[in-house]
Amino acid sequence: MTAETDTPTSLSPKYRRHLVMVFALTNTISFIAMIQILPVILIPIATDLDVSRTAVAGAATVSTLVGGLAALPVGRILDRRGGRALMATGSVIGAGSVLMWSQVTNLMSLYVAFALIGLALAMSTYESTFAVIVVATEAHQRNQAILTVTMIAGLSTYLVYPLLGWMNSEFGWRTTLIILSAILVTTAVPGHLWAVPSRAAHRNRVRARSGTPFGAALRQRRFWLLLIAFVAQAGSASAFLLLVIAYLLDQGHSVAVATSVPIAVGVLQILSRLILTVAGTRLAITPVTSCAFAIQGFGLLLLPLAGLSIPLTLLCVAAVGLGQGVGVIARPSILADNFGVTHFASVLAAITIPTALARAGSPLLGAWLADWRFLVVSGSLALIAAVALLPLIGVKSTAESELVAARE
Repeated sequence: MTAETDTPTSLSPKYRRHLVMVFALTNTISFIAMIQILPVILIPIATDLDVSRTAVAGAATVSTLVGGLAALPVGRILDRRGGRALMATGSVIGAGSVLMWSQVTNLMSLYVAFALIGLALAMSTYESTFAVIVVATEAHQRNQAILTVTMIAGLSTYLVYPLLGWMNSEFGWRTTLIILSAILVTTAVPGHLWAVPSRAAHRNRVRARSGTPFGAALRQRRFWLLLIAFVAQAGSASAFLLLVIAYLLDQGHSVAVATSVPIAVGVLQILSRLILTVAGTRLAITPVTSCAFAIQGFGLLLLPLAGLSIPLTLLCVAAVGLGQGVGVIARPSILADNFGVTHFASVLAAITIPTALARAGSPLLGAWLADWRFLVVSGSLALIAAVALLPLIGVKSTAESELVAARE
């Protein structure tokens, strides 16, 4: 089954199912190999390279910044040529960078490997996946496809930690990375070449769809409202997730409690996506997202008042998971609803860049503020995100226009 076997403007249900399942698999493996493994092997890497753990963790910031800078050129290529060659190439770069990571002997070579990982993530994971899905599916199928991919990838990447820990203890961190590199290149590369629509199929789909030109989108008020919303939410969550364990320890919680409470974030991310998957089209995504961001904000603002109460602390921390779980799905969905398909990847990239900067910079601000003050800033940012979405609730979307035209 390849994209060329489908009609020019309509992809078969069977093909769409294959595309979604391949994306669920490739994103899962890519995230495990290039992101999830780092916390598991951070300490042995720092020991082997004779550097601080903070210096090793800084590699993730390098990856985030490079991925953000690559977002716009990647988005332009996706709009013009589709994702098959780009995503397959990104997977090759990803596998090569993980292999390079396994051989590093100093901090500089580690940062070079992670710069390539940032590029690979921009080319072959969520942002590119969403861009392909938005073009390959009809407006009424879009949210379900995105939900399915993020649900499977999110759940799998949380469940894999025990296996990664076993691999590290059994084989060592270098061999573990070599194994992950081999799995990535043998699954993601052929998966993208097989399932992602070709350049010709992409162009046929785009010709039959509508969308706001990139420059025109940037001149619209709704674009800047969405940018404020998603950048503020990303900065809020990023600072909290990095500093939450240190904050809980400073408050007097035990190490066991401080390291276990953040699990609530993962649980609520998965639960929120499961609810959205079950609800399907019965829930309007924009008001749901605004509500989720508001809950995240109030949870952060109330956390300093929870004291040593574990139930109250869990509720406040879980609120961040709700905002995160909905936010990942909402960003591509709401952007496609408001700006259509033809320049979707470029518009998404224009928001991805400041989002990446917020994710990289907000933890530094939070660490500087320390104690309860960073929670006030993080909570306020989430509330700003919720408020920014309010003017867009009830606005007729491009997706709704496409659906009406399709029914007619």
